[in-house]
Amino acid sequence: MPTSRSPRPGTRGWRAPASVLCGALLALTATPAVAAPQPPPAPAPAPDAPRSEPVFAADPVRETVWVDTGLDGDADGATYRVAVDIARPRTDGPVPVIMDASPYYSCCGRGNENELKTYDDEGRPVGFPLFYDNYFVPRGYATVLVDLAGTNRSQGCVDVGGPSDVGSAKAVVDWLNGRAKGYDAATGGAEVGAGWSTGAVGMIGKSYDGTIANGVAATGVAGLRTIVPIGAISSWYDYYRSDGVSFGADPRGLAETVEEGGRPECAPVKQRLDEGAPANGDVTDLWAERDHAADAANVRASVFAVHGRNDLNVKMIQFGQWWDALAANDVPRKVWLSQTGHVDPFDFRRAEWVDTLHRWFDHELLGMDNGIDAEPAASVERAPDEWSDEASWSGESAAPTTLHPVPGDTDGLGGLTSEPAPADARAAFTDDPAQDEYDWAREPDQASPARALFTTAPLEQDLRLAGTGSISVTATPATPTAHLSAVLVDYGPATTRDALGEGEGIRTLDSESCWGESREDDDACYRDTEATTADVDYQVLSRGWADLANHGSLSEESPLTPGTPYEMTFRLATTDHVIPAGHRLGLVVGGTDSAFIQAPAEPGRVEVGLAGTSVSLPVVGGAAAVRDAGLDRAPTGTAAVRPDRLPAEPRVLLNRDGA
Repeated sequence: MPTSRSPRPGTRGWRAPASVLCGALLALTATPAVAAPQPPPAPAPAPDAPRSEPVFAADPVRETVWVDTGLDGDADGATYRVAVDIARPRTDGPVPVIMDASPYYSCCGRGNENELKTYDDEGRPVGFPLFYDNYFVPRGYATVLVDLAGTNRSQGCVDVGGPSDVGSAKAVVDWLNGRAKGYDAATGGAEVGAGWSTGAVGMIGKSYDGTIANGVAATGVAGLRTIVPIGAISSWYDYYRSDGVSFGADPRGLAETVEEGGRPECAPVKQRLDEGAPANGDVTDLWAERDHAADAANVRASVFAVHGRNDLNVKMIQFGQWWDALAANDVPRKVWLSQTGHVDPFDFRRAEWVDTLHRWFDHELLGMDNGIDAEPAASVERAPDEWSDEASWSGESAAPTTLHPVPGDTDGLGGLTSEPAPADARAAFTDDPAQDEYDWAREPDQASPARALFTTAPLEQDLRLAGTGSISVTATPATPTAHLSAVLVDYGPATTRDALGEGEGIRTLDSESCWGESREDDDACYRDTEATTADVDYQVLSRGWADLANHGSLSEESPLTPGTPYEMTFRLATTDHVIPAGHRLGLVVGGTDSAFIQAPAEPGRVEVGLAGTSVSLPVVGGAAAVRDAGLDRAPTGTAAVRPDRLPAEPRVLLNRDGA
């Protein structure tokens, strides 16, 4: 992984150390906030649409229950309990539950302001992070915040997306439905039931929290009616690895962070994490066990997914493979895709988010016929704060369409077209582990020994890519080890969210807006945000990486013989991007993308056989759209990039310690 380095004035931004926590990025230093008692107006619902109203007392019941998970992760012969902090209306009738299961309630905080749970002198919960309890409890919902096993006040051990993590949250859903036991103490104590619960549960959360929601849904547990995963992982392998290469981080670091350095009894669990996550990037049983997309056939809950198209922490492949699996199993689903990085919709589209989430939970948990299921299922941010809605996400109907790199007049520079290259066409690069995709992309009209670059002719019509692509290569290494990277680039001027900047597309303001009922030590007011923008002349749309030694299998490397050609197909991250008419689409092929992956043991020269190399793109409209854009003709010339309009390097690429 790269280390911090100073920006080059006028070109690139600051790159943060990789140790910054995912989902717990430090908020900007706060100045005294100015309270605004009323939030901005939300979109008006249909006049006759039912809606839950804030009719319950502002002072809810607050309590902690310890739920027996039935698990014994530390093998001490005793099942462990997890702490469940509850805020619920003072009412005799049963209520549905909004649940956020997280490992971050004491170590790192939640939300843009890094809120932690707080307790009074007797250990009773007082401060609940985020606005869910303030807003939804008065409207007849219980808010349930679960300390994942091994974190905060829960017993057990963290296993980073494994049976302990997922099982501890699932046990709480079971308890809310009368299928598990709860107690009023961490050990011993009296049994406590959840008679106040209807059993209808909606799980929500960003990053690790949303990942747990995905995992619990993939168990098919009864009573879980809906999940709202935000910037969430669907496969832990693809968080730490990619087609045989490593991003340089391992699950142990995350486990140690959220356990806050303690729990020596959990050492065997960490040892199993080390053994099951080999540095060579191979897929193992540990990774297969943490692939929630593979279990999507079990999902009974509806899914409202949110993801940043420029999220370089929990990358878009996580959304894409999860969505594809849900679609294949006809799971009811809705999606928002923003231009931000790893950012919660509360901080990039706040009024619309609160309103939409409110109506979603009313429909899914209270059974209100409010029409939200008939509204557009997909909303995509096309420009800063400009959203496009569609009945269903076009990534489901986009057709895989093949383009081919072809040689040009200058070695290392070529074209990208629907016609394949001649049989003897070649390109080559020498792996330079000091360079990354931004070095490769920034001068498309200049040859570089570190990459091969291919561009289309200027598009005659807009071309939309939506979905998950792939690249197939024929590569001949000059050394026994070789890593490959492929990058898609939109060359042309645009104003976009500054997702690679410090706030990943947002700026935190001094003013506040309030969302729900405030109480002492738990107010409902949060600092407002606004979009940050950048004028650029190119954008990276998608990227993928692979270890050529895994050309035959992702679970086992094969030795490479220098001078021997190998064929390999690997994935490109999910995207949804419109390339405007007049822009060019570029494909970069290189070795070590130092912004993301680790270098091979012996980086060297790699020759690419162009006749055996192609890229499969998810084109909305398929081959006809490619023809209309003029990509069935050979390109001429290359794109130019003004040096004063370059995208900044990302502030956070991968956070070593977590999701």
